[in-house]
Amino acid sequence: MTTSLHKPHIHRTILSNGIVLLLSENPTADIIAARIFIRVGSAYEKQQQAGLAHLLSAVLTKGCDGLSSLEIAERVESVGASLSADTAADYFLMSLKTVTSDFAEILALAGRILRSPTFPEMEVELERRIALQDIRSQKEHPFTIAFEQLRQVMYQEHPYAMSALGDESTMSRLTRQDLVQFHQTYFRPDNLVISIAGRITPDDAVAVVESVFGDWSAPDTPLAKLYLPDPNVQPQVAIAPQPTQQSIVMLGYFGAAVNSVDYAALKLLSTYLGNGLSSRLFVELREKQGLAYEVSAFYPTRLFPATFVVYMGTAPENTKKALSGLWTEVDLLFTTPLTEDALQSAKNKILGQYALGKQTNAQIAQIYGWYEILGLGVEFDREFQELIANVSAADAMAVASRYLREPYVSLVGQEEAVKSALP
Repeated sequence: MTTSLHKPHIHRTILSNGIVLLLSENPTADIIAARIFIRVGSAYEKQQQAGLAHLLSAVLTKGCDGLSSLEIAERVESVGASLSADTAADYFLMSLKTVTSDFAEILALAGRILRSPTFPEMEVELERRIALQDIRSQKEHPFTIAFEQLRQVMYQEHPYAMSALGDESTMSRLTRQDLVQFHQTYFRPDNLVISIAGRITPDDAVAVVESVFGDWSAPDTPLAKLYLPDPNVQPQVAIAPQPTQQSIVMLGYFGAAVNSVDYAALKLLSTYLGNGLSSRLFVELREKQGLAYEVSAFYPTRLFPATFVVYMGTAPENTKKALSGLWTEVDLLFTTPLTEDALQSAKNKILGQYALGKQTNAQIAQIYGWYEILGLGVEFDREFQELIANVSAADAMAVASRYLREPYVSLVGQEEAVKSALP
């Protein structure tokens, strides 16, 4: 089944084995970028195996049927291409980029790696050690400590509570067999989206993908549905006394999943509050009050309810004032309507940044594949922009009132500073 979708012109094909193929034909540069998405990420791990998807991404390209890690690297680098694997909470990703004439060869290599990885024991052990070093290193960064602490109290048994790396305990226990089983369970053609952008026609794209993946049959067993525990709904305060030079003050709220009608308004509020030097938090708390070393807000796009976070790095003696300042600014969102100028400025910022994020073939392949794997469809590219443009001040205020009333609080800093900041 093939359909063409306009604005943008994306060709979408479903192969007989279930692979969804997206193509954005772009003849202007002699480059093809591809993103292979697998519908599995750290959210699919068992709690005792946290870090498994990350470890798999680190080891996947380190050996496949008939090729060693070095031989894979030589094949990629000999033609100046790039090939890598990564993981996120909601999906796994293999990325590749090459000149048009080498695309078939590099895609064939990617297919071989994806379908027949060998997970050499030595590579597994090496990447596990590197991950453990990263986990230990993160414990030296106050922001990371504060964010980990916030996620733990908010999500608890839900997989979003954990870093993609897991922790020292879970990462230390992972085995090669765990990788093999995870791969065999989720790496299957009916769980794949391949998104291509570049100088290639729809017919040629289908032909080359069929040649690499066409003989890959989906198992008879259907994929199990992902059922996750509900996150914690009782706001809490968590503190981590640390001998740091600054305090990290962080407020977290449960936002909406990406498929919610409230998603666009929350994205807009996050941009208004904490995106850039003209944002509300930066102007009010750093420029006017001089409280912040850094101050920002973020609200990631997730399949399940995501955290809406505002945070500040401040001097220890300003910890209490910083907590009060952040709380006040968020409360204003549901007590005082945004002015039309402020609302339009936030819309212009988010839509401008969105447009700038779709300039290269790699960015184009990424965004449409991402929307497809999240179940939104490539039409969401147009829908998202319309949703943002249509948010009114009343909409923003209503959504803020629904989601941003009761924060979870995470404080990291000198013991006296963080304890005295609490009401």
